[in-house]
Amino acid sequence: MAQKLQSSPILVKLLDTVEPTQSSALAAYRWTGSVRAFLIPALLGLSALAVSIAVGFAGFKEQFYFSYLVGWSFCLSLALGALFVVLIKHLTKASWVVALRRIPEALAASFPLLALLAIPIIISLFDDHGLYHHWSTDGISDPASSHYDEIVAGKAAYLNKPFFLIRVGFYFIVWTLVSSKLWSLSLRQDLTADPGIPAKQRKVSGWGLPLVAVTTAFGSFDLLMSLDPHWFSTIFGVYFFSGAFMAAFAFIALVCMFLQRGGMLQGIVTKEHYHDLGKLMFAFVVFWAYIAFSQYMLYWYGGIPEETVWFKHRLEHGWETHSAILLIAHFILPFLLLLPRSVKRVAPLLGIMAVWLLVMQWFDHHWLAMPVLHYEEATLHWLDLSCWIGLTAVFVSAFVWRLSRHALVPQGDPRLAASLRFENT
Repeated sequence: MAQKLQSSPILVKLLDTVEPTQSSALAAYRWTGSVRAFLIPALLGLSALAVSIAVGFAGFKEQFYFSYLVGWSFCLSLALGALFVVLIKHLTKASWVVALRRIPEALAASFPLLALLAIPIIISLFDDHGLYHHWSTDGISDPASSHYDEIVAGKAAYLNKPFFLIRVGFYFIVWTLVSSKLWSLSLRQDLTADPGIPAKQRKVSGWGLPLVAVTTAFGSFDLLMSLDPHWFSTIFGVYFFSGAFMAAFAFIALVCMFLQRGGMLQGIVTKEHYHDLGKLMFAFVVFWAYIAFSQYMLYWYGGIPEETVWFKHRLEHGWETHSAILLIAHFILPFLLLLPRSVKRVAPLLGIMAVWLLVMQWFDHHWLAMPVLHYEEATLHWLDLSCWIGLTAVFVSAFVWRLSRHALVPQGDPRLAASLRFENT
């Protein structure tokens, strides 16, 4: 392998004078880490999942389903957040993000794996004690049945097993189609430096962004909000998006730090890029809190019992402590800690905040789902942690493997030189 370049000025000079396909130095910007970086986490993750599934189905099936959903939805939110980053980058022609664009692209290419990992969730749909038994139980919409529920019966045209499967399948087709199209165009740009590819990427993003936005909203309705079919919120999709977008920037920042510790991306991703990642983490911490408060305020103001019960379950029996932790650790402390400019420009400090916010993203999903199962007593089960760790380890190792197979820098992008020179003003 050719010797890696160590400073962005050298790479900028190359970009100004040499076609990417003619430069062996540019082609050297590839993964140089050990195979253990993705093999060991994959084995550990699969082991944790195997234990979780075996123990869960042996005696904690309902707990396993909910724990698995929380861990899986956390991974799904990272992939969707990354896809939004790529789509918005192409539509806005943002230059600063080009140097690290390959990271969200590789993360957004995870949907086939996530579809495979969704099998336990689909299985639970046909279990009388599964995730969605509040609306999927036989007879729930039949007035003659002992399980009849008038509210759920009014939603039966939407909340039924066949239509649920069709919708979830459609979501993954859309997400996979958009992400794989952008991924393939990006890789082709590395090889050909075709000046027409940015226009094609913007075209895909133009029709892809509204499709991904709508399917993300409805996906959050179906996979998380329908756990409690008596309650609904039209702003829930925006709530889910805000957390996913924030988590994606935190994950991207951590990956950049990991790669630079391994000697990669030196002089490519600079403190200027970290500064912008930190600003976006800060911005979407605030936006998440704004959406969360807006949702709560409207239900508090309306005071309709059947609408406020969702919040009631999260403000009693120990769940009020979880709600307080979410308020303090997901908003107040990150707001104060990410506010100073210095924190966003010092990689170790920003890395601590990135890890913190990713943990809070999982905690938020736990808070959304678990009171449906344990509304009488707040619970943190060991399966919650084993499923989260197992799924995240498998998800991240697949991402690292994908990232290692191609150049870490989109060297054919005409805005790469501007990204390398980027400075905050």
